[in-house]
Amino acid sequence: MTKTLLKLALVSGLVMLAGCAQRPATSLQEAWLTPEPLQVPYRNELAIARLSEILQRAELTEEQSAQLFYDRGVMYDSVGLRSLARLDFMRALRLKPDMPDAYNFLGIHYTLSGNFDQAYEAFDSALELAPNYDFAYLNRGIAFYYAGRFDLAEPDFQQFYQAKPTDPYRVLWRYIGFAELAPEAAQAALKLQLASLDPADWATNLVRFYAGDISEQALLQSILVELTGPKLLAERLCEAYFYLAKWHQARGNLPQALVYYHKTLATNVYEFVEHRYARLEMARMRGEELADDDVEIN
Repeated sequence: MTKTLLKLALVSGLVMLAGCAQRPATSLQEAWLTPEPLQVPYRNELAIARLSEILQRAELTEEQSAQLFYDRGVMYDSVGLRSLARLDFMRALRLKPDMPDAYNFLGIHYTLSGNFDQAYEAFDSALELAPNYDFAYLNRGIAFYYAGRFDLAEPDFQQFYQAKPTDPYRVLWRYIGFAELAPEAAQAALKLQLASLDPADWATNLVRFYAGDISEQALLQSILVELTGPKLLAERLCEAYFYLAKWHQARGNLPQALVYYHKTLATNVYEFVEHRYARLEMARMRGEELADDDVEIN
């Protein structure tokens, strides 16, 4: 009975907030929009334990071991244990050097630590093995972007976008990369691409905001519409705060950008691209050197 009442209260609260879309933000709405860190799912912890036990005790072929190291690396990555994840991806590739997914993850980790040349090599290896691996294009584009090589980043973002032009996130990343070279043309293209997006998809609101069709407050209020639980709320907050931070940062409003990057990280949605790069953005804003977490294969 108590759980039912709590669920009803949650739904009622969200409906009330969604109905107040034209009003100024209230303290209640601000409370809902304050990130609550997601807890590590029990199944992820259990999966790590089981994979570790199999790797230690079972008689496995090199290919089987490589797959299990990769699977455990993905689990480590999903809970924020990135040094352990990187170590497992390297172990997997040592045993089976033809795993494009492992190269893709390894490239992401090299990007996060500022090892851009190694990141390019990893993504190039992934694309040699799987030429249509669109997320390798995204991640290589991001590596070029953070290295300041915008002329090389834009074609990769374009390739990623063309694989699925109805995806709002692909539209955003193409805009982010293109805007560094030609901001007015990037804005014009964004407005055209918006017409092909599903208006019922919540993420389309992110593109609407960048296109100037809705306000920042309207974007934040849209987060609370048709929620199904705390996980979806955390995911939307992670995405919205990252792209709001990027928007403010591009306009020189660095204090507000920093606040939004902090909120992105507070969600603990470790596997999202927005969470991955929020800390990198903050380090760059502060003029800090990126952490070069060198790991060795045992």
